[in-house]
Amino acid sequence: MPSSELRSTVLGRARSLVVKLGTQLLTRPDGACGDGSRRSRRASVKAARTADATGRGHRRTDAAHDVAEGWNPIDRELLRGIAGQIRRLRDRGIEVTMVSSGAIGSGCALLGMERERGDLAQQQALAAVGQPRLMGYMHETFGEQGLKVAQLLLTRGDFDDRTRFLNIRNCILKLHQLGCVPIANENDTVSIDELRFGDNDMLAALVTNLLRADALILLTVVDGILDREGNRLDLVRSADEALKFDRRETSLLGTGGIRSKIMAATLASNAGEVAVVANGREPDILTRLIEGESLGTIFVPSQRKLDSRRRWIGLTRRPTGRITVDQGAVAALVQRGKSLLASGIVKVEGNLLKGDVAAVLGPDGAEVARGLCNYSMEELALIAGKKSSQFEKLLGRPAYAEVIHRDNLVVSQAAGGGKPI
Repeated sequence: MPSSELRSTVLGRARSLVVKLGTQLLTRPDGACGDGSRRSRRASVKAARTADATGRGHRRTDAAHDVAEGWNPIDRELLRGIAGQIRRLRDRGIEVTMVSSGAIGSGCALLGMERERGDLAQQQALAAVGQPRLMGYMHETFGEQGLKVAQLLLTRGDFDDRTRFLNIRNCILKLHQLGCVPIANENDTVSIDELRFGDNDMLAALVTNLLRADALILLTVVDGILDREGNRLDLVRSADEALKFDRRETSLLGTGGIRSKIMAATLASNAGEVAVVANGREPDILTRLIEGESLGTIFVPSQRKLDSRRRWIGLTRRPTGRITVDQGAVAALVQRGKSLLASGIVKVEGNLLKGDVAAVLGPDGAEVARGLCNYSMEELALIAGKKSSQFEKLLGRPAYAEVIHRDNLVVSQAAGGGKPI
């Protein structure tokens, strides 16, 4: 499908959006202070670097002065513009769920510190300080448009657990019914490395799948995915196509970058939804995208549109184990839509429990599917390569014929589980 048709027929008809605002976008590029005056960011950083180093961050010599004047990295004028656009979209009957970054950056400003990567405890503390300030600005700027906002602090584990996953969905839907704008952010104060999203781009993609929203819009400070000459890619059909131009750059206060946006957009498009990476500083970017203007980079959605349960199995819940199968099993799963049988299993790895999601790998190590496993790792080790008629004797109890039933299995996009439109 051509870009112009995709934009007009899919984006133009969207009734629900997930919009992600990145840290670099929310941070003022010009060093403006909260009261409208200006301070050189370079001067502030220079002052910080000449201050005494504590090992956990550099205290600004003028920190108290900055806080007293209301200095904050959050660009309230940009927020006002976004709030106005969301107001207009809501007036047109379009629901918008936001995903926001910026809590750690706000904490840095309030404490007069420069952020240094690698210290998880410091990031958790900075987020605890900065999150109330960030939401305070959200309440203020959206309130000017007559909008109420609601905060959801989420962890990766909330999406792995099916009950919590559904509870988040129900809460967001109820917030929309109450006329609020839900704003999700990672709960940095309690997240640990093993349970982090990695960046809020992936959180935005997971929220899109959670809600089955019509579109994911990732707003950043560039015009989209740029090629090596700096020209905007109008349309992307696969992650591999876009990753050729990954520059692996992040901002001082951010954790994402273009790569994370590509992967997040791909996750949403693999579920059957459209995704766009665009410049959030472009005037009226949201309303113009919905009106079909050729802005940003649009990711072509898969022809298959997964239901909520399959999105959770195939694209949300992290696998706790890996099952390697032979080529015959790959063909049965991908080409014939069959269940996974133990006879095709070559190797099992991980910490699978019964009911966990397992990644199914082909002989070359590439993932071909994910599904809910009927057996634990210990049981799989006993029945791998065996016929189902042998299971009862091997396990000492009646057993399922399938390791993963086809109703609980999602074939990966790369293996052929849905071609682009």
